[in-house]
Amino acid sequence: MRLRTPLRERDVLNLRAGEVVYLSGTVYTARDSAHRKILELAGKELPLNLEGAVIYHCGPVVRKGGGGYEVVSAGPTTSSRMNRYLEGILSLGVRGIIGKGGMNPEPFKGRAVYFAFTGGAGSLAAKSVKHVVDVLWLEELGIPEAVWVLEVEDFPLIVAIDANGSSLYGR
Repeated sequence: MRLRTPLRERDVLNLRAGEVVYLSGTVYTARDSAHRKILELAGKELPLNLEGAVIYHCGPVVRKGGGGYEVVSAGPTTSSRMNRYLEGILSLGVRGIIGKGGMNPEPFKGRAVYFAFTGGAGSLAAKSVKHVVDVLWLEELGIPEAVWVLEVEDFPLIVAIDANGSSLYGR
C-alpha cells in the first residue's frame, strides 16, 4: 500500500499489523531531546504542524554541501525509550511513528500506527530521503537530536502496531 503524509484517520484505521507500506511526503525525525522540546512547546510556539504527521525515531547522519544538507544514513533508533512521551506526542495529532523494536501498543488504539524499519539499514533508509526540507533546534540540540524535516519517497515500512492494538512484537 502507498501512503502520503499527512496521514488521515481513515488511512491508519485501515492498516493491519504485518502490512507493507511505502510512505511518501514529509517525515519529522525525533529522538529523546526533540520529544521533550516538542512537548514543552506544544500549545505555545511549536514551529511544526503535527496533525497527521509521521515521526521517525532517528538521528540521521548528514553531510553538509553547497546546497544544504544531505542525509547519508537514516537508520532508526530504539523506540521503547520514547514510550514515556508517546501519549503526549499522539495527542498532538501524530498518526504514525517509525522506529525499531516496538512500543507500548495501547496508546496507538483508534488513532495511530507504529511502522518498523530494519535496524542496521540506515543507508537503505537514506535512499528514500529525497531532500532535507528544514532542521529545527540544530544549535540547541545538535545533529542527532535536532528535528530534521525530511521529504521521503516510497519509504518501505512494515506496520508493526496497528490502530487496533495488534502488534508484531507479541505484546
